[in-house]
Formats: sequence, structure tokens, C-alpha cells
Amino acid sequence: MKKSIQDYNVNNKRILVRCDFNIPLNDKGEITDDSRIKAALPTIEYIIKNGGKPVLMSHLGRPKGIADPKLSLKPVAERLEKLTNKDVVFSDHDDVVNNEVVELSKKDFDKILLIQNTRFRKEEKENNDKFAEELSKLGDVFINDAFGTSHRAHASNVGVAKYLESGLGFLVKKEVEIIGEVLKNPKKPLVALLGGAKVSDKINVIDNLLNIADKIIIGGGMAFTFVAAQGYEVGKSILEKDKINLAKELMEKAEEKNVDLVLPVDYKVAEEFRNDTEWKTVSFDNIPIDYMGLDIGEKTIKLFSKLLQEAETVIWNGPMGVFEFDNFAEGTNKICQVLAENDIISIIGGGDSAAAVKKAGLEDKMTHISTGGGASLEFMEGKKLPGIEIIEDK
Repeated sequence: MKKSIQDYNVNNKRILVRCDFNIPLNDKGEITDDSRIKAALPTIEYIIKNGGKPVLMSHLGRPKGIADPKLSLKPVAERLEKLTNKDVVFSDHDDVVNNEVVELSKKDFDKILLIQNTRFRKEEKENNDKFAEELSKLGDVFINDAFGTSHRAHASNVGVAKYLESGLGFLVKKEVEIIGEVLKNPKKPLVALLGGAKVSDKINVIDNLLNIADKIIIGGGMAFTFVAAQGYEVGKSILEKDKINLAKELMEKAEEKNVDLVLPVDYKVAEEFRNDTEWKTVSFDNIPIDYMGLDIGEKTIKLFSKLLQEAETVIWNGPMGVFEFDNFAEGTNKICQVLAENDIISIIGGGDSAAAVKKAGLEDKMTHISTGGGASLEFMEGKKLPGIEIIEDK
């Protein structure tokens, strides 16, 4: 078990926290969704309440090691002030950390310090030791509260932990405990619902879940590779031809392990990839050659809904169709409703699944929505995440 922030006396100490403030901004540089900032508040408020000074760091976007004013964390500092009712000092230094910033970290314990975008330095993604050591001078204890980047070994989450005592923040601790418990000791029946565009993104997840799931339901664009693996036409639907044999192997493996691998029985198909195109519903084995599948059909929605209602635990990662188009969001939306309306332990992987739940306004009806798309996928694959592994054990 890893140490957490609660294992340290934070009083009169600088607590260097790696947050995930990689939030969406519009063309004017305004925040369009502050949920990641709100997710960091329990850890920040705990530090303040217990007499410590929060020194916060995060990346934003992909500045490629160059200072980009459009990707400054200044809007985050302004939003943090409103959310915490505390003064937030923003260190607007393009080199992220220097002697002046270190001195700032030692002053004004009644204020929060937020440093500039860590990816303004190319050494961040290189997990450069020198940069990590520079960052470590900003704190007395390091806390990783950015689950979304825990699958990456960067200077601000892995490198810095070599120089300071370390622990997990409340956000990461919750992710590790909830997803970890489901993977180790799930309430059965466990149903895994996997969607999204590509099988290649989910191969290892399927492989790992075959050891613990009772059923694996596959929808979204990745299902067409399984349809093709059975010898059927998929038309202009998304298809990974080089993964057809792999899809066959996964189906065989599921049969060997006595796990039901369930595929759509019908699809909404159209000739064009746009919301207002005309569409029709066809059987999975009757997709016209000049059509593409954009959502699961009514029969599939009923089938998937029934299987989910019979589950005790559901892990969901990936939409059922092109949910960004309202005309092809029905499958994804119905899944959201079934999980919200039934007494099911629902674990939602980050990324598009989380976006779909949010769009449907059903966030508070889910057991847990992961804050990290790539990180939650790798965690479900059974991989060890560098940003968590580096943290001190109890």
C-alpha cells in the first residue's frame, strides 16, 4: 500500500502537489470545463486546513518544450482563487522554476502557489533528473494527485519523487482503491463494456478482463473488426484489417475461459459521416458495401441493456457510436441511462465515456468516473503506473 497525504504532518511544510490542470480552453483562452480543477480541491483544502502551503504544478496542452502564452496556467490560477476563496500566487516564469520561484514557495504560507506549465520545459517529458531536482526545491513533501498522467514517467511526477518524501493525493488514492478493488475482488457478475474506435487501443484490457469478467460487451467502431473476423461485410465502417486475426484469437480465448463475448446484432448505418445524413438500421451480417456503421441499433440497445441490468459491477470504457453526433448518440445515451437507473457498481473509464456521461447529465449517478483516460486503461490492463509505483510504500 502506498503512502498518502494523510500519512504526513503537513503543518508548516510546503506540499508540492502534481495536479492535473490539463483543462479545455476556448479561442479566447477561457476555461470551458473546470471539473479537473474541482477534482483537486480536496487535497488542496486538506493542506490549507492542516497548516501547510500548497505548491501546485501541472501541464496544460502540448507546448513541446517551448513557452506558449496560449497554454499558460494563468486562467487556472484565477479559477482556483474563486473556487478556494484563497489568494493564489501565480508564478509566470517561462523557465517554470528558478531561484525566485523557490523563494516564493517559502513565503506567504496563507497563500497558494501555482507554478507555470511544466511542459514549457522539454526536460519535463524527458524525466530529466536536473529538472526534477529543481522542482523538488519547491517542497518538503511531494504529493501525486494527477491520475491522468500517472501512466507517464515525467520529471514532475516520477523524477521529483526521487528527491522528496512522497504520497498520493485524495484523487489518485480514490482511483487506485476503487479501480484496484474492482480488478482484484469484483462483485459478480462483472460485465465489461468496451467501445471506441480501435481494437488496438483495448487489446490488453480485453486480455486482462478475460480473467475476471463474466461477460465482455463490445460496441463502437472496434466491433467491426470482430464482425469482419467472422467473415461478414462491414462496408465503409471503421476497420483495422491488421487486427482481424487478433479479434479471432480474442473470441477463441473468451470461449476457452467461458466468458461471453457479446457483439452488436444490428447497427444504424449511413453513406456519409455527418449528423444530418440519412440512415437506416441493418443486421450485423447485412451491412451494405457503401454504408458505414455509426451507432448500435435498437435490438442491440435492448440486448446490451438487459445484460447490464443483470450485472452487479460494470466497467465501461468507450462509446457505442459517434456520440458527438446527436443522431448517432442513442446507443451511448441509453447505456448511460441503464447504469444510472439500476443498482449497479459502475466504473467509468476516462476520456469519451466520461464525456458521454457528463453530456447526459448523469455524473452523480455513477459509482466512479475516472479522471484519466489513458491511465485508467493501462491500470485496467494490469500495468503498473510509474507515477504511482514511485510513491513510497507504507
